Amino acid sequence: MMPYTDEEKIIRGFRDVYNKMAALNKQEMEAALAGYTSTEVHLIEAINDLPHPNVTQLAETLFLTRSAVTKLTQKLLKKDAITRYQSPENKKEILFALTEEGQSVYDTHRDLHQVFRERDQPIFATMDAEQKAELLHFLALYSNHLDQQASHHPLTNS
Repeated sequence: MMPYTDEEKIIRGFRDVYNKMAALNKQEMEAALAGYTSTEVHLIEAINDLPHPNVTQLAETLFLTRSAVTKLTQKLLKKDAITRYQSPENKKEILFALTEEGQSVYDTHRDLHQVFRERDQPIFATMDAEQKAELLHFLALYSNHLDQQASHHPLTNS
């Protein structure tokens, strides 16, 4: 087996860190947000954070198809976590908002992320401002590169 290139090590490193973080966070998230899938919670988060959360914007934000977002919103409507309403500017456009239940899910999710940030703060404290800036710069470049690739990829433009 050939040794990994530095680029392969970086990609594997990102994947490994993400997988470890997700596994570590999963148990607490599932206990605190029982009855909601991770995707439903992230949809609730997007509805809260977007200025005009319609199906198209939610699909683009979460990298889901519009039909997947429609199915998810139907589930969240049944759970009384969100409500739907017509846009005042465009009566054909349907927008979503959080109900009291949805806001509670959002707040719990936000609070858990704060706990996770505090847990991980010691590692970030080992980095100086220049190291953080370099890492953020690389992540922005790589993210933009992937966006460019996705815009030319037939499966992401359907």
